[in-house]
Amino acid sequence: MSSSLLKTLALAALACAVTAQAKELRVCADPDSLPYSRQDQSGFENRIAALAADAIGASLVYTWYPQHRGFVRKTVAENRCDVWMGVPSNFDGMLTTRPYYRSTYVFVFTDKKPLVSFDQPNLKQLRIGVQLPGEDLVATPPGYALASRGAGDNVTGFPVLGKGTSAERIIDAIAEGSLDAGVVWGPQAAFFARQRNLELAPASAPADVPLPFAFSISIGVKHGEEALRNELDTMLAQRRGEVDRILAEYSVPRVR
Repeated sequence: MSSSLLKTLALAALACAVTAQAKELRVCADPDSLPYSRQDQSGFENRIAALAADAIGASLVYTWYPQHRGFVRKTVAENRCDVWMGVPSNFDGMLTTRPYYRSTYVFVFTDKKPLVSFDQPNLKQLRIGVQLPGEDLVATPPGYALASRGAGDNVTGFPVLGKGTSAERIIDAIAEGSLDAGVVWGPQAAFFARQRNLELAPASAPADVPLPFAFSISIGVKHGEEALRNELDTMLAQRRGEVDRILAEYSVPRVR
């Protein structure tokens, strides 16, 4: 083999090595949104993102940005990242992977004043907290369900914007006695309720209020990045056990 051919092959191998080394998984994440993500990478979405980067042979690179209204337009559309962890599986703003978990809203309460149904007789007497992503109380399925039972007078909405997460503020209010119960998105509720020794029960809409309370969650990928989406799909299939162990560690409630 000639020296020139050897040199060419060596340069090609070096180029491949540099390309592989430079591969990045560019993730946008909220810097203060436990149990999902935090800037110290202690959230379960951080853990799954690290698992994904390892599986596809990429370095994990974060852009920190609050996951509020317009988050895709202000990050992915501006080419600041290619991936958001934890988006609804039917989310139109991005390509989505296969779901890696499905969860539900839950009732959160103390053992002194349980809340396990929207039809229980004392519903209107309970002080109940709900998350408030919009400007009106009935912006979530729990809000609609409570309104349908005429229980709005004793319901307090906790805006998603503010110090800490709305779920944590609801859990704290229940633990400290200013609320009797809450109806909170399960992955957030379970994480904080475990810390405050509160009770949980799965929530579903009343029979005459046919609203979805359970939602499938996927990884969101920038439109046009089908190859990356496919790599992440493969990772989720091959590392299913590891993903499940991470979710269990954070007490994420899962339903079919």
